[in-house]
Amino acid sequence: MVKLCAIVGMGEGNGMAIVRKFASEGFEIAMVARSPEKLKGYQSVLQSEGTTSHYFLADAGDEAALKAAFVAMQTQLEMPEVLVYNAAVPRMESVLQTEFDTLVSDFRVNVAGAIACARAVLPAMQAQQKGTLLFTGGGFALYPDPNFISLSVGKAGIRVLANTLHAALKDSPIKVGTVTICGTVNGDDPKYSSDRIATEYWKLHTAENGEYETIY
Repeated sequence: MVKLCAIVGMGEGNGMAIVRKFASEGFEIAMVARSPEKLKGYQSVLQSEGTTSHYFLADAGDEAALKAAFVAMQTQLEMPEVLVYNAAVPRMESVLQTEFDTLVSDFRVNVAGAIACARAVLPAMQAQQKGTLLFTGGGFALYPDPNFISLSVGKAGIRVLANTLHAALKDSPIKVGTVTICGTVNGDDPKYSSDRIATEYWKLHTAENGEYETIY
């Protein structure tokens, strides 16, 4: 039986590192993002590395598009054993300047899309009595920045979502995890290389001690 890892918000850096890690552990990959050109490029690179991948189009802030992507995924492949929600809007904007519509629009991608994806895959995971939900968090959840207000709100929201999903599913075999990344990915500090961060997602997927958050 094929093991499938779906990543929503596929991109370079963390996205590619995460799918490479799960592929190295025997998973096929389903990528979800809004740019077909970029997804075709990632698929080509992964294919050259011997990884089987598939892609589906959806904007992470569009609930209907996300639902449609997972319906197509289930029809063409199957529902994933692992879901990674990696989408975010990294907007630099002051809390004194941000507009209502901007904050709401970014929240749809930063948080609401995550619950839409979780709801899309949970029925199958519950039926199969296995599965893992993983969310990309950030240091702004712990140390909010007034110049990144929507992202700070979003990462705080993702952390709360992971916490509450973990609590709600604590009596089931479905795992929930979030990696709260408190540094600049691919920065000067080798700790924050994408490959090292990707291993933290794998550790949460394979954890047996109920751990749900890695602050990294």
